[in-house]
Amino acid sequence: MERTVELTWPIKLRIAIAAAVGIAVIGVYAWPMVTPADPFGAVSVVSGAISVSDAILLAAMAFCSGLVCYFLTWPYGSRIGILAVPAGLAVLAARSGDVGTLMQLNTTVVRREEIFSTFCWEPLLWLGVVVAGFLGVFVASQIIHPAESDASDKSGKPGKSDKSQKRGIGDILNVVVAIIGSAIVAQLFIGMFARDYAILDATSGAAVAQPATSQIIFAVFVSFIVASFLVQKVLKLDYLWPIISSCLVTPFAISTYGKHEVLESFAGRWPAVFFPNSVLAVLPIQVVAIGSIGAVVGYWISVHYDYWRHNEAIGE
Repeated sequence: MERTVELTWPIKLRIAIAAAVGIAVIGVYAWPMVTPADPFGAVSVVSGAISVSDAILLAAMAFCSGLVCYFLTWPYGSRIGILAVPAGLAVLAARSGDVGTLMQLNTTVVRREEIFSTFCWEPLLWLGVVVAGFLGVFVASQIIHPAESDASDKSGKPGKSDKSQKRGIGDILNVVVAIIGSAIVAQLFIGMFARDYAILDATSGAAVAQPATSQIIFAVFVSFIVASFLVQKVLKLDYLWPIISSCLVTPFAISTYGKHEVLESFAGRWPAVFFPNSVLAVLPIQVVAIGSIGAVVGYWISVHYDYWRHNEAIGE
């Protein structure tokens, strides 16, 4: 069972410090690197404001943020320092314009298909920034506690390799289930919570208006809390896999609800701020940034829940 940590004021202070560093470095200092020319534009690759050099610099800043936050939040750096970069990206996501505005500037079906095609791979960019922050935390942890090389088991006992192989296959299957399952759960709950008013549509079943940014943040946060909670509860895996799954939510939604005939129908019948599913109205940076924070929170909620149930069982 994962050792729990009480949220005492020193722990809360460390969390605040990590978030503050990420917000200052990624959310504020890096804002000019990603801000679109249009003040109400979306923070996205499709805006043309993010170059390859900007992406590399952003990843380097994320790495340094994670590295520094590990030491600032010692001795819980490995658990708290990872929050710095998602917190910074969350500020960028909150300051961004929305997909509805982006669609108003791109009214043709061809252009909208190009945008959604870009949205399919763009989450990998933001996930790469989050991973760079994680890598900074890992490098810092190795500086403090260098990994000791474990002597491999050379006993040569019969059946040892077969058992290890079966266990390895089982672990891989659990990881695959965790990633795909988290993406499906998150997509389902985002579609439920990130909803403005909806109107019946003959092609897709419903036409959903662009949700407010605050509603999107709430929906993504809660959705990944649920997904990460279930992953820890059922598969006993940590928040890493739900975070990785954040790069699949948008492609899954686009492949399901963003088919050519649906987009063509919406372009001809509905205003640009309407979508066949509300997940299409969520920017990739919003899914990855807010989802990463929600995944960490959901994991620790599940750990504390297991700890509480364990203590209750002992008390009985």
